[in-house]
Amino acid sequence: MMIFIKNEEVEVEVGKTLGEVFCKLKYDNSLIGAIVDGNLKDLFHVVQEGEKVDPVFTDSDKGLGLIRHTAAHVLAEAVQSIYPETKVTIGPVIDDGFYYDFYSKRNFTEDDLVLFEKKMSEIINKKIPIIKKVISKDDALNHFNSMGESFKEELINDLPQNVDISLYYQDEWSDLCKGPHAPNTSYIKSFKLLSVAGSYWRGDENRESLQRIYGTAFFSNKDLKKHLALLEEAKKRDHRKLGKELNLFSITDEIGPGLILWHPNGAIIRRIIEDYWRKEHDESGYSLIFTPHIAKADLWETSGHTEFYSENMFSQMDIDSNKYQTKPMNCPFHIMIYKSELRSYKDLPVKFAEIGTVYRYERSGVLHGLFRARGFTQDDAHIFCTLDQIEEEVEKVINLTTKFLNTFGFKDYEIFVSTKPAKYVGSDSEWDQATKALKNSLVNKSLDFSIDEGGGAFYGPKIDLKIKDVLGRSWQCSTVQVDFNLPKRFDLNYISRNNDRLQPVMIHRAIFGSFERFFGILIEHYGGAFPFWLAPVQVKILTVSDEQFDYCDLLSETFKKSKIRVEFDKRNEKLGLKIREAAISKVPYVLTIGKAEVENKTVSVRKYGGDQLGELKVSDFVDIVNSEKMEGLS
Repeated sequence: MMIFIKNEEVEVEVGKTLGEVFCKLKYDNSLIGAIVDGNLKDLFHVVQEGEKVDPVFTDSDKGLGLIRHTAAHVLAEAVQSIYPETKVTIGPVIDDGFYYDFYSKRNFTEDDLVLFEKKMSEIINKKIPIIKKVISKDDALNHFNSMGESFKEELINDLPQNVDISLYYQDEWSDLCKGPHAPNTSYIKSFKLLSVAGSYWRGDENRESLQRIYGTAFFSNKDLKKHLALLEEAKKRDHRKLGKELNLFSITDEIGPGLILWHPNGAIIRRIIEDYWRKEHDESGYSLIFTPHIAKADLWETSGHTEFYSENMFSQMDIDSNKYQTKPMNCPFHIMIYKSELRSYKDLPVKFAEIGTVYRYERSGVLHGLFRARGFTQDDAHIFCTLDQIEEEVEKVINLTTKFLNTFGFKDYEIFVSTKPAKYVGSDSEWDQATKALKNSLVNKSLDFSIDEGGGAFYGPKIDLKIKDVLGRSWQCSTVQVDFNLPKRFDLNYISRNNDRLQPVMIHRAIFGSFERFFGILIEHYGGAFPFWLAPVQVKILTVSDEQFDYCDLLSETFKKSKIRVEFDKRNEKLGLKIREAAISKVPYVLTIGKAEVENKTVSVRKYGGDQLGELKVSDFVDIVNSEKMEGLS
């Protein structure tokens, strides 16, 4: 039979695996797997007539995924060899590494990670072949039942009766897994176990508590060391740590998990972002609106949230014999404003924008500071337009989005267009036109993008934009989604040129995603050292003694008149201590005022990072900071 390897026809025998085919073609051991008809496969895959095959090598991202998947299995074997009573659950590959969840009465410690790493090295050095075996569902149940692996039994029981089950073996140790994997353990060249965290079986907090061990693996020690250095830098920049140190926000048990208290310093930055957001949306033709935090439960029935999203919604409350719920999204409110009057084709597009707070019941195990909260504020907007207007309106959204991101220091991003999934609403022609419009809007801006085939929501195609921070990490923020579903559910219409009632298209879009999450990304991107225009305190004044207070009060007033955010530290502390604390708080400029500065009507300037600008005239210093303000949102 014939297959295609790198687009060239190759004749192979029926029943041969990829490993056998590549071996005959004399590929070396840098080959680790292949992409077969768009799917990553290991060398156990039995080739089929007409398949398109592209080799995957160890120095590729796909190859690294195979190595990390195998490293997760090696970890599981190591844990069970040291603590045989431990039960294994699942161990997937994730961004930058892998994890494996374990059920054990023993609490794993950092010392245990050292033991596990040592055992993993022994397994890896044995170059144990990874063997795939396919068995029936009944045989798989018997296999894991004999081992006491109840979690694996539960997974198998959820599969169809006639499905084939694949097991992957490392000598006598085996795991339930669909793969793919590296050919043997020696492909894992460099690895590290990173941490232990708590989790729940299947993410359900009412189920068994598990212990999750995170790890990573690379092709070389050099790559591993580079990654570990990046992790150390990321720890220093952790927004939860800096949020406390810089007095930006807090989350307390008294208020509740996932609910954010914005402190004055954080609130200043949020106000700057919000003011800029409102200004730009005003100028871009959006109507700014406000909507309630709760609504009758019937609204969420109509929108479909009750059917598809109820597990992420808070419980209903009784008010005047009616059921109400806090809003998980703003969309239905914007729809009701659209429906409040008769719309003509002449009115379209109608563009509503809102800084709207929503509430979602996120499980405690996934809450993560500002990045995953239960109450957060979306920079939400919805555009009601005709099918023919999609391209122009999406292009305007892209223009606005890139302007925002560039302003806040994000100039590197990846863009994805997600297309029609297997199940969808709307006609094929609508999907084709909408998808083409999304692509054209990016082409017109000369922006590179990737296609996520079948990755669209059931209600329409979308554009996702992932920004990269200063450490090269990707963050999902901006999204533009075409929606054929909600206009139909809510019976939206407009009067056409021919006096017909037609259904508009609804475009959902957010630039930041949420103010909380974007603020967390900003904190980590800048490491808390915000650019001058964004810093909550731009100038801090310190004195040698109380004798300089009057002069410093005058300085404070001068700076405030120039709209410079200034803080005068009048505490009775040593100057050295106050200078160190100002550095820790990452204030852009620290002014030290002594007897000479008062006599000369000057300021001694220290810039964040250690640069000494020396003694300057007050007017010269104001000119310097005003020029920095112009770089941002002055």
